[in-house]
Amino acid sequence: PRFFCYLSIFTFFMLMLVTGDNFIQLFLGWEGVGLASYLLINFWFTRIQANKAAIKAMLINRVGDFGLALGIMGCFTIFQTVDFSTIFACASAFSEPHHYFLFCNMRFHAITVICILVFIGAVGKSAQIGLHTWLPDAMEGPTPVSALIHAATMVTAGVFMIARCSPLFEYSPNALIVITFVGAMTSFFAATTGILQNDLKRVIAYSTCSQLGYMIFACGISNYSVSVFHLMNHACFKALLFLSAGSVIHAMSDEQDMRKMGGLASLLPFTYAMMLIGSLSLIGFPFLTGFYSKDVILELAYTKYTISGNFAFWLGSVSVFFTSYYSFRLLFLTFLAPTNSFKRDLSRCHDAPILMAIPLILLAFGSIFVGS
Repeated sequence: PRFFCYLSIFTFFMLMLVTGDNFIQLFLGWEGVGLASYLLINFWFTRIQANKAAIKAMLINRVGDFGLALGIMGCFTIFQTVDFSTIFACASAFSEPHHYFLFCNMRFHAITVICILVFIGAVGKSAQIGLHTWLPDAMEGPTPVSALIHAATMVTAGVFMIARCSPLFEYSPNALIVITFVGAMTSFFAATTGILQNDLKRVIAYSTCSQLGYMIFACGISNYSVSVFHLMNHACFKALLFLSAGSVIHAMSDEQDMRKMGGLASLLPFTYAMMLIGSLSLIGFPFLTGFYSKDVILELAYTKYTISGNFAFWLGSVSVFFTSYYSFRLLFLTFLAPTNSFKRDLSRCHDAPILMAIPLILLAFGSIFVGS
């Protein structure tokens, strides 16, 4: 009951964030989502690691929220309103250089300052480089929580907000350059770190971080629709990966270290098939979901012909190789390598029961057919 109570609170605030037509409602949903994620990560509150991870997530999100709050205040100072439609209608009038903030006797272009501050909020929530450390630690929560928060909804709130405020960002080319650089560096950094992880859920967490980098830099090169398209695709295959990982961990008596697994393909054929579909979609295997959006993002970055666009394209392309490396490494160590686990664990090993299998099948269909 406690789990579903927290989950419902989370869903309520998430819907509030998505449906808000002004900054205040968005901010209330934003804070509520942060609170609910704290409760969910801390679900097993007797574990000291879960406690630490929840507090860390809360504190790092506070840094981002501070930036967002300042951005909303700046918006109110300049536009005298927090309503999205009014702000977007007035944005062109306020994009002139004579609208500025004075800070330490220096002039800063008003819309650029607002956009950068709002982006700091997105960096905290979407685990971009610098404020990314809470995401892998948040894997201490139950696996369905990882699938919901850290794959589909909460971490994509930052991307959603940038796309929601896109008419404002379009009047600030400098802010877009910053967004492109941060997104590209995150996708590269997280993919590089993901190669070296041995914990099953942490590998998937770093891959989430890397894919969020793609979404952010797609926003930075002014392709918001492609970014949201990748967000939807990513939600499908990443939730599939997390829930399959949960099934593996459950079968292995709560063992998360990939080095202590191996040879599970024959014991868990259904889970292996699901994990394979999720991983191939993540890599961007042709004609699966991930292929359609990732390919388009890199193509658009390549055709930008700006320094930031080229930078994003090259780092994104290298990240694609790293992504396929850690995905195949995960599949190999867990399912195909010679077994390293204890006899008693293997004797108890069983595939997902029908109730766990139904959502996996639905997500697998999503991962194959959604993008096409």
